[in-house]
Amino acid sequence: MRCTSFLLLPLVASAVAAQAPVITPQGDPSVRADTIYSLAVKPADYPDESFVYLLDDGVVRLEADGTGTRTYRQVVQILKQDAVETWAEQQFGFQPGHQRLTVNWIRVLRADGTLISDQPTVTQDADVPAQTDNPVYTDQKLRRVSLSGVAPGTLVDFSYTIEELKPFRPGDFTADWSVSTGRTVRRSRYLVDLPANVTPHLVETNLDFARQTREARGRRTYVWARADVPMVKGEPYAADSNGVYMSIGLAAPTTWEAIGSWYAGLARDRYTVTPALEAKLHQLVVGARTLDDSLRALHRWVAQDVRYVSVALGMGGYQPRAPQAVLETGFGDCKDKATIFIALAKRLGVTAYPVLLNAGGTVDRRLPSISQFDHAIVAIPGAAGTRYVDPTSELTPLGELPMVDQNEFALVVHPDGRTDEVTLPVAAPDANLLDTRIVGELSPAGLVSARVVERAAGARQYQLREAFSSPFDSTERAQLTRGIAGGIFTGAVGDSLEIFDGRDLAAEPRVTLVLRQGQAARRAGNSTILTVPFASMAGFTALAADLEARGPRRFPIDVASVIGPMVTRSELRLKLPAGWHAELPAPVRVDGPIGSYTSSYRQEGQELVIERRTEGRRGILPPDRVDALVAWMKAAARDDTQYIVLDGAPADR
Repeated sequence: MRCTSFLLLPLVASAVAAQAPVITPQGDPSVRADTIYSLAVKPADYPDESFVYLLDDGVVRLEADGTGTRTYRQVVQILKQDAVETWAEQQFGFQPGHQRLTVNWIRVLRADGTLISDQPTVTQDADVPAQTDNPVYTDQKLRRVSLSGVAPGTLVDFSYTIEELKPFRPGDFTADWSVSTGRTVRRSRYLVDLPANVTPHLVETNLDFARQTREARGRRTYVWARADVPMVKGEPYAADSNGVYMSIGLAAPTTWEAIGSWYAGLARDRYTVTPALEAKLHQLVVGARTLDDSLRALHRWVAQDVRYVSVALGMGGYQPRAPQAVLETGFGDCKDKATIFIALAKRLGVTAYPVLLNAGGTVDRRLPSISQFDHAIVAIPGAAGTRYVDPTSELTPLGELPMVDQNEFALVVHPDGRTDEVTLPVAAPDANLLDTRIVGELSPAGLVSARVVERAAGARQYQLREAFSSPFDSTERAQLTRGIAGGIFTGAVGDSLEIFDGRDLAAEPRVTLVLRQGQAARRAGNSTILTVPFASMAGFTALAADLEARGPRRFPIDVASVIGPMVTRSELRLKLPAGWHAELPAPVRVDGPIGSYTSSYRQEGQELVIERRTEGRRGILPPDRVDALVAWMKAAARDDTQYIVLDGAPADR
């Protein structure tokens, strides 16, 4: 275990001896600035870093009702020019509806502590602009500051405090701290001051030092202090969960059940169906033959026609708007969409519940807090199991979940406040399919005519759906046809293009066309060289070499980040001219913890057949399995076939 350094001992002792220090624009009584400045490093000793932290400091004081203050200070030494822009412009976010921001100080100094500037040259408070595609209306503001004098060799020292005045959910709070920042940190301190009768959920990850705890005058103080936190270099395919990064997390002494009950109370009166909504539902389901048809029609309307707009004003960050308001305005956020879907599904006789989750994020189940959630979807229980629906994802068919929702921890909230803790279902890799099939004939002149079919499913469908989510006029359709055909074989022209409506969630994502006159092969001496229209696996050679060059690995391997839990399948069937024969590459077959790859090359009579299939997997491998990853990549890279030699009697051009 690493010991706390001599320079950090006074800081730790003064903090643990009493409550959190009172930090004001006049300074921090528990930290001597000149002592911190004396930690400045020699740039030559840190050739891989553009800046280092001399101090990374957090002081948090929380109350049982969730109010409190959080003060953060960083003292940064600029080592290289590319760090100047990063630190010369700063911004601090806060929500004035329930928070107060104070910038205690922000100054630029020379490495010896000599002051260059003690205030920003420009300070401006601004609203966070709404995005044009998925607008987010929020009461968050940004305080932007510009500093003068920042240059290699200088120090930037700043401190700011955010005061929580009225938390959305009384008594709910979280706090977290990364001891490891990815950069060298000369001194790291995190101090949390709580009432002695509040025992938080506390999670310490990978710490190589012990926290200090003390109770005095009705308060309990936790201090985590570490000297010389080393730089941690990232590694390809690193798993989020690892044994490297040191971090701390804590949350209020609450439960997920209590959080679900609180949300149920917020949403309880938000499921009223007005006559206008009844009329809209009737309009949507006219012509539906089955209950599932009606649900699909409702889902498509909510997902596509109710415009997504995030409204994070006041309690709107957590409380859904009434369905009638969503109908009248034509927009809503994820909670609004889930609520109106649930309300109208009930009118169809379908029971549905809201589901809270973090879309694409990671919820630490050990730290219950409403702030860990940023998304809402819908659960539909049934005899065959529960179906989950994301009414915000406008291109996801009913019965599927976008990949960012899959395998996430979630709360299913019942109207009476009961809560089910679930892990959302995961689609099998072969459900996420991209399949390309080319069947045609090669002329003696090396020109190909073929029919091309590409179809997609699961997580692979979105690119196709997005591409065909708007109608094409005749000019655009002609350009698209030429682009697809020419992208497969040089100079090819296309016709008979068949596409689908990407917004029709019942339609299979499928594109078909006929191409002609594509220059697929060229003469070389007494042979003809055929270009394979599919990408080879040769790129894995460089990736494997990079992994080997890095030396011993520290991070576990996230298997899904290598290929992805999906299947890619390609097939070329090409009738060759009479008497022609292909010099066939050797087939490749690789199977392992990363996934599988198979390729085959064969000639059946006059038909050349090329097939490739890649399937990725999920999972976490320990760092010492990097050799298995490298071996897999090298084995797959053996299939570097981009051309095939054809022997025969090619005609003169």
